[in-house]
Amino acid sequence: MITFKQATQKDIPDIWQIILQAKNQMYREGKHQWSENYPQIANIESDINNKYAYILNKDDEVIAYGAVVFDGEKAYNDLVGQWLTDEDYVVVHRLAVSDKMKRQGIATMFLKEVMKLSKEKHVFSFKIDTNYDNFYMLKIFKNLDFVYCGKVYYESGERMAYEKILR
Repeated sequence: MITFKQATQKDIPDIWQIILQAKNQMYREGKHQWSENYPQIANIESDINNKYAYILNKDDEVIAYGAVVFDGEKAYNDLVGQWLTDEDYVVVHRLAVSDKMKRQGIATMFLKEVMKLSKEKHVFSFKIDTNYDNFYMLKIFKNLDFVYCGKVYYESGERMAYEKILR
């Protein structure tokens, strides 16, 4: 059985291994979503301290991780484009799936769990971004009916921004 729950300090080693696996995959594939310097363990610790850190757990093993943020994303204030809504939203950052669980719909499952959580909190907008070459995430966004809204910018570069209304 797979469960979706908040991560705790004890989950950090497992989360970090998943992040390293994702970084290695991006490096192997020549993708530019993450770098050698991002994300770091400090990002995961901060996510846990801020209650953003969520995991999918299967048989007591962490199989996916993501930061689920209801506090907004500063970069989204400067979207080059147009959001679908102007209301409160949830955003997910640092989504990663363990190597042994890839290609099994786990990232999609994680995002669907975030949608359920968001509706429970009466937040009906889900905004998210990814790099232009993150074809896995782009395919997931399409399959989950996210709408392309424009571009956002971080220090690391330009990202494609999407939104889904959860009503």
